[in-house]
Amino acid sequence: MITTDFDPGSPCFLDLGTPDVPATAAFYRAVLGWDYESMGESEDMEGGMFRKDGKIVAGLGRLTEEGARSAWMIYYSVADADAVTQAVEKGGGTVRVAPMDLDEWGRMAQYSDPLGGQFAVWQPGTSKGVELVDAPGSLSWTELYTSDAAGAKDFYRGVFGWTYSDMQLPGGGGTYSLITPAGLPEERMQGGIMGMTEADLSLTGGRPYWHPVFDVEDCDAAVAKVVENGGTVQMGPEDAEGVGRLAVCLDPSKADFVVLTPSES
Repeated sequence: MITTDFDPGSPCFLDLGTPDVPATAAFYRAVLGWDYESMGESEDMEGGMFRKDGKIVAGLGRLTEEGARSAWMIYYSVADADAVTQAVEKGGGTVRVAPMDLDEWGRMAQYSDPLGGQFAVWQPGTSKGVELVDAPGSLSWTELYTSDAAGAKDFYRGVFGWTYSDMQLPGGGGTYSLITPAGLPEERMQGGIMGMTEADLSLTGGRPYWHPVFDVEDCDAAVAKVVENGGTVQMGPEDAEGVGRLAVCLDPSKADFVVLTPSES
């Protein structure tokens, strides 16, 4: 489970780069019940925060990187962004944005793993991260789709110290590796790594990618809202034993995410 304890190596924030901020804000309001709070607009910047029941759940900004696709970026909490940068480079990853201070709020950096999967870190200052997780309308899980699951596990273990437990998916669906932050018990699992062929990664032309899983009260109702508001469904809704009912979706700008109604425990 994801918590707001923000232990090192655990997800603490996420944001979305999009070509159309107002339209994207309206989409997620319809699907997840989020309110959008602008932090200002200028010629060079446009963005703000999503809130659910008054609590920050994610960030939103205009996509400015030339040639980049609209996608969610997941940030992991770390004690030392500079040390993480060294570990990324040692493991064969790439520094996309070098560690930089964001006033008193904290220090951030963005990277790519050896096959190109993008992720970010946050060294907290006055801001620790999102204010609501593991509840309807908030982040409840993170997933990496990659064509080299074994290599990804080695890389992220070297960067974050993650531990893994593997499970076989039903019907010969392959192996799913569950992620637990370093030093924490398995009940604090926060995400998974799924091995896929490059052909299955058509969204990114074969490159690995992380995406968020959002908790929803009714998966089918959320999927209906996705379609009604210009999004599409890649998979589902379908039931996953011991997990819940889920669907893989794309927003109107093709950013991918999952909606999940968890199984009753």
